[in-house]
Amino acid sequence: MEPNNNKLGQSPNNLNSPNKRQPNRQNFLYGFYALIGIGLLAMTFFSQSSSTKEVSFSDFQTYVANNDVSKITVTSNQNYATATIKKGSLTAVFGQDSAKFEQSPQITVRFGSAQEMQKFLSDARTNNKFTGEVFYQKESDYFNTFLYSILPILLMVAFFIFLSRRMNSSGGGAGGIFSVGKSKAQLFDKTTSDMKVTFKDVAGLDGAKQEVEEIVAFLRNPSRYTELGGKIPKGALLVGPPGTGKTLLAKAVAGEADVPFFSMSGSDFVEMFVGVGASRVRDLFRQAKEKAPCIIFIDEIDAVGRARGRNPNMGANDERENTLNQLLTEMDGFGSNSGVIILGATNRADILDKALLRAGRFDRQIHVELPDLHERIDIFKVHLRPIKIDEHLDIDFLARQTPGFSGADIANVCNEAALIAARKGKKAVEKQDFIDAVDRIVGGLERKTKLTTISEKKSIAYHEAGHATVSWMLQFANPLVKVTIVPRGEALGAAWYLPEERKLTTQEHMLDQICATLGGRAAEELFFGTPSTGALNDLEQVTKQAYAMVAYYGMSDKLPNISYYDSSGSYEFGFSKPYSDTTADLIDAESKRILSEQFERAKKILTEYTKGHHQLALQLIEREVIYTEDMEHIFGKRPWTSRADELMSELDVTDQPIADAEITNTDKSKPAEENTSVDQTTNNEIA
Repeated sequence: MEPNNNKLGQSPNNLNSPNKRQPNRQNFLYGFYALIGIGLLAMTFFSQSSSTKEVSFSDFQTYVANNDVSKITVTSNQNYATATIKKGSLTAVFGQDSAKFEQSPQITVRFGSAQEMQKFLSDARTNNKFTGEVFYQKESDYFNTFLYSILPILLMVAFFIFLSRRMNSSGGGAGGIFSVGKSKAQLFDKTTSDMKVTFKDVAGLDGAKQEVEEIVAFLRNPSRYTELGGKIPKGALLVGPPGTGKTLLAKAVAGEADVPFFSMSGSDFVEMFVGVGASRVRDLFRQAKEKAPCIIFIDEIDAVGRARGRNPNMGANDERENTLNQLLTEMDGFGSNSGVIILGATNRADILDKALLRAGRFDRQIHVELPDLHERIDIFKVHLRPIKIDEHLDIDFLARQTPGFSGADIANVCNEAALIAARKGKKAVEKQDFIDAVDRIVGGLERKTKLTTISEKKSIAYHEAGHATVSWMLQFANPLVKVTIVPRGEALGAAWYLPEERKLTTQEHMLDQICATLGGRAAEELFFGTPSTGALNDLEQVTKQAYAMVAYYGMSDKLPNISYYDSSGSYEFGFSKPYSDTTADLIDAESKRILSEQFERAKKILTEYTKGHHQLALQLIEREVIYTEDMEHIFGKRPWTSRADELMSELDVTDQPIADAEITNTDKSKPAEENTSVDQTTNNEIA
């Protein structure tokens, strides 16, 4: 589904109205600032230009000596004087501009000091050169006072307000840097209409949806449950691999519930300042209490809920632990949190603090697993809605060819298929485009331009034919779908299998899978007499599987029914193994024995079917890609029915045999030198 582009927590009307008010407010401010600027300029202009004529001090002395002045006003603190000219002397003083100054015949003169002006006027009066009146005054220069004293302070205050508002809008929440401890949670309430995700948009996840729907139903009609004495659950934790739809499920809760919904990420509590995380937790629950009943959703809660009590040298963080302590306190019910339900999402539940997982905080753990076949069909239907697909496209086929894919992976497949079809100039996305999309995503881009010699090509072909031959002859090996020696990604060749998606894996399953994986190295040793580095990925896989069989699953004759697997993760920071050195030697010996036996078994199968193996390798060299039909032509049909075939026949999903339409995952590990085989041996092992 395409996400809604409207800001979450606001209706479309609410979105538009602030945008309209903000420009009007900005225009008003700009106009106000413009008026202030015009006023300042006007004050400056009118203060400097008046109906007076400014003259030099020597001319002023001449006018006074000629008795042309009737009155003088001296502004002693500003060092200037204003003199009124007699009407009979206008022409002598103003010349041709005498008519302009007839109404106000005044001149201004600036002097050095008040003492100098006083002495001059005193001498003029003594010598009878000046008989007019003299006035002395002090004048306040409000403009200069404002310009040099008040205006800088006002500018500093305005700059501070502007900076504070910018910090408010860019970060720190509603209060900017001064409210850094405020919660950053987005609020969705009944008035929001842009939260369009509902449970109908969540394909698959039937079990998870059922539990979440119960929470929504409780909030809508709590009396239905409280009549029998039940209490509202404090919290539910969504646990599952990445891309399975945990966040989408929480958004569906927001779309379905008629109560306020607070959404934030675990990383939103983390800040560089001490005490900010705990403050944000308190503020979040304060807001939630005011809106109760409501839902709080914390995505990626492992960012703040990691287990405490570690040695500081081993990665402890006091600030994060203080934030977690505050979260535990708020969830524990010391305050009145009635009606506040907390939803958390994580794909690393094993590292969460045990106090966070106990009943009374997160009462439920809702597992959101990878979708099965039927759920993948529903997910494909959702993601294919906006895509122009061919009318003959079989969605069941797409679901069967993507085992182990999450909802995000399926969305990526649909998008990649559309891009491939557009690149080819098609008007609709066809079946082959989806096949190419799966190949592109899982195996990487084809590198047909990569040069290989004839001997290298032959070695790769015999290696891949070894995998194909051995897996075809083993009952519990994953069914082979396609083998190619076209370089793709980091691999020089690949064998594509259809994982059985088993819920339980037996010892026979694991041994057959190890044997099939060793088929490539066995073919190199049998037919070339020397191994190559192309088996690096194969050896890495089988070594891990062998050690898991011995140390974890108890599938060893000498160490039966013993498991050193630690689901709590406490051994991660330990300084010693949970077993003795003698047991470690025994684990090594048993793992080597398993690998040696399966390697000899693979060589035996290849020796028995040497003719078919060589025929298959030659076809690979010639055609570069072979399919299930080619394997059946050489070796005949497999006598065993795969688990997927049984499920399809029992549930009557489709009448097509599952072996006709399967292209699946390959492993993308990078070898040290050359990787001539990337063989998918995915098993759903129990741990």
